[in-house]
Amino acid sequence: MRSYSKMAAAFAAVLALASCSRQAKIEGTLADAASSEIVVKLLDVNRYQILDTVKTDASGHYSYKVNVAQGQPEFIYLFYRDTKIASLLLQAGERVKVSSDTLGSYSVTGSDETLKLMDVEKDEADFTNRLLASSYRLRDLPENSDAAAELRRKMTQDYVSYYRSRVKYILSNSHSLTVIPVLYQVVGDELPVFGQLTDAIHFSNMADSLRTVYPDSRYVKALQKEAARRQQYLNLSTRISNAEETGYPDIELGNVKGEKVKLSSAVASSKVVMLYFWTSTDAAQTLFNTDVMLPVYEDFKDSGFEIYSVCADVDKSAWASVVRNQKLPWINVCDGNGSTSLALATYNVQSLPVSYFIVDGKLTPAPGVKDEATLRRFIKDRL
Repeated sequence: MRSYSKMAAAFAAVLALASCSRQAKIEGTLADAASSEIVVKLLDVNRYQILDTVKTDASGHYSYKVNVAQGQPEFIYLFYRDTKIASLLLQAGERVKVSSDTLGSYSVTGSDETLKLMDVEKDEADFTNRLLASSYRLRDLPENSDAAAELRRKMTQDYVSYYRSRVKYILSNSHSLTVIPVLYQVVGDELPVFGQLTDAIHFSNMADSLRTVYPDSRYVKALQKEAARRQQYLNLSTRISNAEETGYPDIELGNVKGEKVKLSSAVASSKVVMLYFWTSTDAAQTLFNTDVMLPVYEDFKDSGFEIYSVCADVDKSAWASVVRNQKLPWINVCDGNGSTSLALATYNVQSLPVSYFIVDGKLTPAPGVKDEATLRRFIKDRL
């Protein structure tokens, strides 16, 4: 019995230790703020979430424990009224000491990642203050003066230098979550430091690096989504630029066999290509395949007419079943992304169905195709 009690006590101690390891403890002092309230906030990806309010004692001292899962550090911010008095990046098991004043100055010990975060925020504040000071001086100078031109040159040079320092930082700290606030830095509420389309590569590289260290982190998962979104816009921009040379934006999606098929392959072998966006979830649109498009396709397919049909479904298996059951003979593709498909964004598709026509390699204005006669007449006049 005594042995069992010892085992139970040991097990309880292990559980207590495990519980502690899932927490980070903050011991703080807020100068000249006895019996004051401090608001503890968690950064929940892109917004603050209030965790709690703690009260300082007569000496301005306070303590608080934050739940932090193993391998999932949390961004925690402390506020006194509207003033941020500490930015923390806490890992499970850490015990940090924070000394702050009511104006926002603070120091931290016990957390290496927090010290990095403090350096990041200081660099950002210093650059922002320099930029604001230069902006104020610029307002007092004649717009077309040499002095104004020289100041604008120096401001641009300062921005480029800061941008390069931020790129150097993320490359040197690719396994630290502190790269995330760097990537999202916005100067003056409207100038993203990493705002160029080509910066998508930095988001992608950092997401890949951080995923190897913190695969379960909410911040890393959000960064992965943002990296994918930026890559989509970069691809879209490239396609639009290419459209100026090719006459249309090219797209590439998988067919029912999973094989990638480019729109340009259809254009290369056909005089008239009907680019058709639809969904198999709408009965009227599936009937349009067999009642309107199929008879027209059979009549003109040997004369230089092709259909590149893009389905905006999420359920690719359901779409594939419709294609097979209706025995649709033209090019049928779908990426399973539904309304968020890059193909739809490329052609600014706002509603379904919608048709575009590429004639002799050029996008051509066309009337709304709602019946067989209209479609047949349009194609016949261009073959």
